[in-house]
Order: sequence, then C-alpha cells, then structure tokens
Amino acid sequence: MEKRTLLSMRNISKQYPGVLALDRVSLDIYEGETHALVGENGAGKSTFIKVLAGAIRPDEGEIELDGQTYSHITPALARHLGIEVIYQEFNLMPTLSVAENVFMGNYPKRYGIIDHREMERRTDEIFQSMGVRIDPRAAVSGLSMAYMQLVEIAKALAKKVRILIMDEPTAPLTAGEVEVLFQLMDKLHRQGVTIIYISHRLNEIFRVTERLTVIRDGCKIGTFRTGEMTREQLICQMVGRELNETFPRNTARTEEVALKVEDLSGNGVEDISFELHRGEILGFGGLVGAGRTEIMRVLSGVDARTGGRAWLEGKELSMKSPRISIREGIALIPEDRKRQGVVLSLPILENVILPNLKLVTKYSVINRRKEGALVSEQMKALRIAAPSMRQLAGNLSGGNQQKVVLAKWLLSRSRVLIFDEPTRGIDVGAKQEIYKLMCALCEQGASIIMISSEMEELLGMSDRIVVLCEGRQEGILKREDFSQEAVLALASGNQ
Repeated sequence: MEKRTLLSMRNISKQYPGVLALDRVSLDIYEGETHALVGENGAGKSTFIKVLAGAIRPDEGEIELDGQTYSHITPALARHLGIEVIYQEFNLMPTLSVAENVFMGNYPKRYGIIDHREMERRTDEIFQSMGVRIDPRAAVSGLSMAYMQLVEIAKALAKKVRILIMDEPTAPLTAGEVEVLFQLMDKLHRQGVTIIYISHRLNEIFRVTERLTVIRDGCKIGTFRTGEMTREQLICQMVGRELNETFPRNTARTEEVALKVEDLSGNGVEDISFELHRGEILGFGGLVGAGRTEIMRVLSGVDARTGGRAWLEGKELSMKSPRISIREGIALIPEDRKRQGVVLSLPILENVILPNLKLVTKYSVINRRKEGALVSEQMKALRIAAPSMRQLAGNLSGGNQQKVVLAKWLLSRSRVLIFDEPTRGIDVGAKQEIYKLMCALCEQGASIIMISSEMEELLGMSDRIVVLCEGRQEGILKREDFSQEAVLALASGNQ
C-alpha cells in the first residue's frame, strides 16, 4: 500500500555570510515512516531541521503539512503541529528537576497551582515505559550525558508528537540503552509517529530507517530506500569519495611505560590501576555510570582524589588542579565539547591560544604574528573547515569544534591525551581524520587514553581495553581477547 505524504519541504534555501547552508533542498516525508537525514558535519542537516522546527526562517521555499502550506514555521506553530526535536546539544534547565524539565511549558496544575506530585508521577510513568530508572525529583545538573539524553526523549514523549526529529540520539548511550531507544522507536512507529532520524552511526541508519536522504554541501544528493544501498555506497554519496579503511591500525605502541596509575580513587570510583605505554591507545569501556569519565577527571585534576598515586614518565603527578595537570603533560579532551571544551563566544584563534599564551608572549606582550602563524598551522594540519581563524567556535560544526579542542592541546605538547568520546556526533569522514590523527600522535611519541561508548570504535582503535563496572575495575583485555561479548561481560560484572 502506497504511503501518504505527510510533510513536503520544497526548495528550502538558507544563506549566512559567506556560507550557503541550504541550496533549494526538497524533501517528502511519508506518514509513519522513519526517514534518515545523512551527511557530513556542515552538510546542512542541522539547518534543515531547524527550519522545520521553526528555529530558523528560510530565505526561500515552502513547507506543506497536512495540505496546509507555510512560508515558514515558528516554534509555537511547530509545537502546535506536533513537531518535536531532540537536539544533539541538550535543551535542558540544569537547576530544575527532571520532572520540571520533562513537562516544561506544559505543567499539570491543580487549582491553578503546579501539581508537583502529579508531574512526578507522570514522569515516572514515562520512564517506566522507556525501561529506564531516573528519579523525577533529581536535579538535571547532576545527571550524566546519557541520562540527560533520556530526559530529552521523555520531554518529547510527554507531548502529543506527530513528527519526532532525533539528532544523534544514541551518541551518549551505551549498547543496552541504544536497544531501549530502538524499542521505544518501534512503539512510536506502531502508534503512527513519523520519525526523522539523524545519526553518524551508519549501522543504526540501516537498522531503523526505511528511506534516507543524503545532503552534501547544502545540496540534496538524493533520496534512497535504505535496504537498496550498501554501507560503502552510502559513504560515497555522503563524502563524494570512497573511504576504504574504517579503523587505521596503531603501530606505534612500545613496551615503555609512559603513565603508571596505582589504586587511584575519587569521584565515586575506587582502586583503579593500569599502565599506559608510550605510543599506546588504551581504551576504557563500561556502561553509563561505570566511572570512566569520573576517574579521568580525577587523573587530570578536575575532581578531587581520595586515594592512590600516579606517575608520568617516572615523575609523580600532583593531580591538584587542571592547570597543574596540563603543565605536567596531561590534557583532557572532554565529552561535552560545547560546555567544557570550547568557549563558544570566542573565535578559533583565542580558543586555541588561551592555554598556550606562554608560547606567544614575551614580557606580557602577545606576538600577534606568531600567534596567527601557530593557529594557522594547526588549522591546516587538522583541516578545520572555517572561513578564517576569526570564526566563532559556536558557529562551527561539531566535528570542527572537536578539532579546535584538539588543536589547543596539540599546541601545548601534552604527552598524555585523554579523549572522552572523541567522535561523539562527528560524521564518518571527520571520524577518519580523528582516528588517523590519533595514530599520528602516537607515532610522535604521545600516549592516548580513549573513553568510548561506541563498541566498534572501542574495539577498532584500542590496543588494550580497561573495563569498569560500578566504579570498580573489572579487568584489562589484550587485543587478541577483544570481542563485544568479552567487554560486556566485564562491564556488567559477569566475569
């Protein structure tokens, strides 16, 4: 039976100074389908969905929904029409409770007063239907990235959604939580909800979508039936070239110990011990809440240590503050790059130079020529796509923001780099660049700790894997012992 067209977006264009973000893009979405929107970072996907959600007004084009034509949509109209967006970057109020975030703007009331008990009860019902346990009374500020994502999903489910746009919904989730999400999507599909799905994890695209539309450089390349494409064909359509090698092999690992950690404790994690070899990529795996990020924040001086010791190249680390850790040779590239990695309101130049002022300063005077030369060199080496080094970090794609974070630590000549979810929300082409760069850093003598919730990435890029479970170390796997089953068995405490 032929499906009915629910939504038509015709000849949508949007231009910013120096950038044509969308160039007459047209797209039909069928009622009740799950439709993927794919392309590299900067291709125009985010601009396109913001037009549909009413966050951006297009320069030209029209939107037709249920036979009604609009030149543009406002956020209020989008909500009225049942269009909800789960953005890659969360839209939560951290000081409010989970329940208050879920029902924001739509609070249940009794006698004209917000009924907190009813709100918490309904929030708990939503989480039960999702198969997750989150305290409705908990403050959002205390949640991990994964749980924040689940709160965003609950917000959408609390409303009468007809078209649900999901932008990288699985990026911070573990394999088990991804399965819960897919079950929710199946339930929504049976209820007739139409889903527009954006993800750089191509295996997800092939698993959950019926059709896909490829956007490249602001232009629509084509719409295809998902089942009629191979992974290689899709990548070629996205990037305009063939990408053959998914995970480059790191050949730089030596037996020399660069970092030694003994019984390190703090931030809810206890007795973590491991050695990081020079030139090695040491993966850290585990379920959400296992303590991977938490122990790295202790090691890099962000959070307090309660026990244990660590040595870098034989010299004991103080772990007293991030400033001291950076000076001692350890840099943390955080998972949440927008809040912790870059200053969105500052240009690329200042973001890269801020922790490296000593390199361009003499007698408290900044050498502007040297400053520009160093940043320009990093931009070329990392292939940061921007009109100039004066481009604001907040206007860059996710992949290019990640490269800016990386650029400042490469300039600092850090000897141990901690990558926390290095390719979260980054497209397949940019992932390849990050992977190759990691291997190149190891060739230059650096050592890398990599935290990843993406199983393929963890197995593909790591030389060894340390697995944590509920704040404790469960084991260390050598490459010859790698398998998804082995990692999950340790991560769930089933040794």
